[in-house]
Amino acid sequence: MLRAVIFLARKDLAQMFRHPSTWLWAFLMPLLFFFFIGNVTGGFSRPRPAVERIGMLAPADAGFLAEHLERRLRQLGYRVERVQDEQALAAYARRLTVPSRFTEDALKGKQMLLRFGRTGEGVAAFYDEIRVKRAAYTVLADLLVAVRDGGPATAEALEKLAAAPHNIQVAVSAAGKRKVIPSGFQQAVPGSMVMFLLLVMFTTGGVSLHQERTLGILRRLASAPISRGAVVAGKWLSRFGLGMIQTAFGMAAGTLFFKVDWGADFGAVVLLLVSYGALAAAGGMILGNFGKTEGQVVGLGVILSNAMAMLGGCWWPAEITPLWAQRIGLLFPTGWAMDGLHRLMSFGDAPVAVVPHIAAMLLAALAAGAVLARRFRFQ
Repeated sequence: MLRAVIFLARKDLAQMFRHPSTWLWAFLMPLLFFFFIGNVTGGFSRPRPAVERIGMLAPADAGFLAEHLERRLRQLGYRVERVQDEQALAAYARRLTVPSRFTEDALKGKQMLLRFGRTGEGVAAFYDEIRVKRAAYTVLADLLVAVRDGGPATAEALEKLAAAPHNIQVAVSAAGKRKVIPSGFQQAVPGSMVMFLLLVMFTTGGVSLHQERTLGILRRLASAPISRGAVVAGKWLSRFGLGMIQTAFGMAAGTLFFKVDWGADFGAVVLLLVSYGALAAAGGMILGNFGKTEGQVVGLGVILSNAMAMLGGCWWPAEITPLWAQRIGLLFPTGWAMDGLHRLMSFGDAPVAVVPHIAAMLLAALAAGAVLARRFRFQ
């Protein structure tokens, strides 16, 4: 029986590789999705630079308050670089302009306008705006405290105030492990792998089984001295083999070309993807076994695989969606696979955290296999 299973699997696998669509959807399209989706979403995961430069244009008569403003900006993590003219200032992504007679007019009670500009938009730009405003308001507060008791507003007084210990201290400690939601290639590569594996199993795997039934190949197998269970096992093994080749290719490409970090427990990641591949292969056979027409198998395969990919977190991280949407995603194999991959690759969980995912997918694959062993259609 084992020889028959291996023989059927080998012949089926070779036949599927003869179709150009297998090469297109199993290998070429995932690479394109890796590159496109990873680059589109890559900006969300790029770390902020360790040193953030800000160009500061302050005339010679700006006075000591400009120096104090520069000191406060440095305390907020900026590297302040003085420039001499507007042309030099334009070369910076962050640009701060201090007006003439800044200190003199501020001490007279006049309202002064600081101009801050930044290249780009989004959350990072909004964060820069808040920090610059914080530095400006801190300078104003320092000035008010320095003259509160009738003392002179001098550079020395502000320096002394800046060096004085704060009466209110904030104790900071970790409240738990922070979840860094994956994006860029760290999300796009595993997400595309999970989606295209299901798509190929539902279309190529399902359609090829339907075609064999239509062409009478399965009827001839029914007359051969091979049990129904051996036929089912051989057909499943061929599709599982295709899925594992596709998965190995995707992981190799993700590592070599897109620098994906598969986490500290690579073996657990592989076991998770193997169990997912086993279920996807069985699901494709279920679709091909009960589909009445080739068009029905293709249509259902494309719709179901894309719908499960969307709901399961292949297109975007499930963690950015509402809790109810995350729970819905865990009703599907794609949700189990992506949740497990995120736990292992991005959240630093131990392999034991994905044991329920692996067990669920293997049990579902066994259940699908039991159905096929009983209801497999030769004609």
